Amino acid sequence: MIKYQVRYLLLFLLMAQFGFGQENYTQQLPGTTESLSMVYIPGGTFEMGSAPSEEGHLPDEAPQHQVSIAPFWMAEFEITWDLYNLFVERSIDSYQKEGSPGQEVKLDVDAVSGASTPYIDMSFGMGKDGYPAICMTQYAATKFCEWLSAMTGNFYRLPTEAEWEYACRAGTATAYSFGETADNLSEYAWFKDNARGSYHKVGEKKPNPWGLHDMHGNVAEWTLDAYDETTYSTRKKKTSDNPYLRPTKTYPRVVRGGSWMDSPGALRSAARRGSSKKWKQRDPQIPQSKWWHTDAPFVGFRVVRPVETPGPAEQKKYWNYSTEK
Repeated sequence: MIKYQVRYLLLFLLMAQFGFGQENYTQQLPGTTESLSMVYIPGGTFEMGSAPSEEGHLPDEAPQHQVSIAPFWMAEFEITWDLYNLFVERSIDSYQKEGSPGQEVKLDVDAVSGASTPYIDMSFGMGKDGYPAICMTQYAATKFCEWLSAMTGNFYRLPTEAEWEYACRAGTATAYSFGETADNLSEYAWFKDNARGSYHKVGEKKPNPWGLHDMHGNVAEWTLDAYDETTYSTRKKKTSDNPYLRPTKTYPRVVRGGSWMDSPGALRSAARRGSSKKWKQRDPQIPQSKWWHTDAPFVGFRVVRPVETPGPAEQKKYWNYSTEK
């Protein structure tokens, strides 16, 4: 624990000295007018999970345990079709940012696997311009992150489950980032009771205290972790530092935040869900697509960028740890 505290202190001092890492920024996509709004998330410690007394509590959210998180940036909004289709179409690859001394990622974009074009409209007619991209597998989401990193020179990946909950809570310890009950949920989220059978454009609801929109509802979001209902009970240390359960098989993986299809309890900050083979139930292809889920119109994602950039070998572990998700 002490070594992590020292690392964070040194990192904080460097950031303070050079004015780096403490501000939000906008990531422009080369060759387009599209961009990503990135929100700075300060490092810190929080209680992960929920107490049995919390309304909607489930056994996989216990026991509550202390977790320490390093600072990072997180996308203000869920990744939209406007951005995701640039990855699917690959029409802007020739605009890849040229190398620079401070570049975090040095990767030829042509070496990044491209997603297949879906054989049906994966938005299911619910809208694309400004709407969250959905139905991609976790594998596809990680490859988007690799592609985005190659295009911009900055290292992007999916958040860990712990990072996601930490960012969602935004310093709060209540069931939702805005309070203990779901009384005001409609002000912050699209969910079963107000979504009218569809997802909605990103950013239409109030943000959480750290300025992140749609952390509750609209679409559930992929994280890096494997799902295990007993994960929390295995963390015996007083404080877990940047925990991450690395997947060893395709299913299940963790999604967070709840969606437009869910009841309020599934939108709580601590609520967890594992992916399922049933999310490909109507896929007629043999073998079934490693890029798309035909039966998951409720799943999307957002990206993060850690302040402390991992080395090239570690970067690849976040992008290439399996063949299908």
